[in-house]
Amino acid sequence: MTNNTADYKEKYKKYIEIAQQMGATDAVPFRLSDICFDSRTLLKCMFGCPDWGKNHTCPSRPGSPTMNEYREMFSRYSGGVIIHTHDKRTSQRISFEIEKEAFLDGYYFAISLSDCSLCSTCAAVTGEPCRNPRMARPAFHSVGIDVFKTVHQLGLPLRTLSRPDEEEQNWYSAVFID
Repeated sequence: MTNNTADYKEKYKKYIEIAQQMGATDAVPFRLSDICFDSRTLLKCMFGCPDWGKNHTCPSRPGSPTMNEYREMFSRYSGGVIIHTHDKRTSQRISFEIEKEAFLDGYYFAISLSDCSLCSTCAAVTGEPCRNPRMARPAFHSVGIDVFKTVHQLGLPLRTLSRPDEEEQNWYSAVFID
């Protein structure tokens, strides 16, 4: 892929249209250089997430790659699409569809990061195997990506909420396409 802005936007145009048709609030293309990696995201998972150590897609699960291993894996991609919604399940549903379409288009390494919401309660909580191992995906932030910085530099909204149960939430997923 060239560095021409029009070329990379054209490459992802189909996937942006799919996201918009499926109800995304925003869908924007990104280059790998737009993704802000910061291993400090693990600290927020460890010391701020009530699901730490509980879910199958959590970075605390046994055998999970390290932040450096994730960064190396994602460094092999050239870009993709970031999806913005106000609903976690919608974000995941859209990212799966884009991942599938990209795969069918020959981008066989396409992968979505979408903060798994397939089950109301993760099977890991009761010590069971994942009910959807082919579909479960880690969250954008749990692989070492600073979601706030990444989406802000792409002109997308995201802020901390003082009353998350009362305020509209912004959910983000990303599909890395290559």
